Amino acid sequence: MNKKRSLRFLAVIGVLSLVVAACGDSGAEFEAGELGAVTVEAGEAIQIRSLNAISGEVAFLGIPNERAIRMAVEDYGQIHGHDVEVGAGLDDLCSAEGGQQAAQTIVSDEQVVGVIGTSCSGAASGAMPIINDAGLAMISASNTSPSLTSDLEGTAGENYYEGYYRTAHNDLFQGQAAANFVFNNLGLTKVGLIHDGDPYTNGLTTAFENAFEELGGEIVIHTAVTVGQTDMVPVLTEVAAAGPELIFMPIFPAEATFIVQQAPGVSGLENVEWMGADGISVENFMNLPESEGMYFSGPDTRFAENTNEATDLNGAQFLEDYESEFGEAPSADFWGHAYDATTMLLMAIEEVAVVDGDTIHIDRAELREYLTGISGFNGLIGEISCDEYGDCGAAVISIFQHNNLADHQASKSNILYTYPES
Repeated sequence: MNKKRSLRFLAVIGVLSLVVAACGDSGAEFEAGELGAVTVEAGEAIQIRSLNAISGEVAFLGIPNERAIRMAVEDYGQIHGHDVEVGAGLDDLCSAEGGQQAAQTIVSDEQVVGVIGTSCSGAASGAMPIINDAGLAMISASNTSPSLTSDLEGTAGENYYEGYYRTAHNDLFQGQAAANFVFNNLGLTKVGLIHDGDPYTNGLTTAFENAFEELGGEIVIHTAVTVGQTDMVPVLTEVAAAGPELIFMPIFPAEATFIVQQAPGVSGLENVEWMGADGISVENFMNLPESEGMYFSGPDTRFAENTNEATDLNGAQFLEDYESEFGEAPSADFWGHAYDATTMLLMAIEEVAVVDGDTIHIDRAELREYLTGISGFNGLIGEISCDEYGDCGAAVISIFQHNNLADHQASKSNILYTYPES
């Protein structure tokens, strides 16, 4: 346990010991709130769960999230003398059905205190009704759809549920960043948009459209492909006929690969610029020769000097530890968000737990209340503060151009624009 956590731990223990002692004098017992509580007996571990996309085409996103979760648990250490167990990683399958099934598994264990997940916004839309009904809290590292939180102007999204939080940005920020860059930096005014119907991809193209039109640009076509679709010529022909100067497709690698490989055979797309988002700024897509020259938007990951205040670990140390343990760099950009999300949950558990000898009681409603009230927490991703709808992330978006097939990290360092603008 680091020195900072040790001092905080001793202070919390001192206060709670006085509370428990007072209860003991009066004969009062712990009373759970309206959402119930989890009691962790002497010798038992506190149970949390990881719910991420750890198989299939989108495993590149979920695997580094899950690894970061386990690293954070190890770095944080015990809570009031109890170990923390993540259990077997659960797979959200990057789908609403996958999120729903995994959530049912989670809530069947009444000892689970909280969840770090999901990887995909679509999976969260399936998981959260169940997570919410069970009174649990879930913090996502990489969900970005505005539908899961709010429009940032006080209106809840269609898939918002109490108990949901995220350290990832709201894609209203990313849509604005991408639109600013295309209109102001590239000087382009006609854009075509392609999504795949998922809350993430549809949410981001819609955010781009609204921001771009407000700037004075024109969306010449806003269309969709289907997950699993391989023949992209019909949709590409339709897009080409609309005459875009740039195509923005914030989708996933499987479908994006077919699009960029088939686009050269479609008349009218010869001089079109291409732009993707964090869903495809990954190795298996950036290895494609057709991806060279593309622009990508996503979370700014220049975290090297940022320190997580709960563990005293900085971004550079995290990456060193990660590569030492797993033999590779993280395959997606949300590793810092996952580490911070986990320490937020652990810190919340530590702060709200009522200590009764070797037993602790964790009130679910108080856990949610503590998370909602987090403000000014310093994480790897920067300063974290949660609003009433669960948006907690330090929303900084960067845009880079992929100009080096042999060195993806060099491409990701080729940052052309950052939002908010300094």
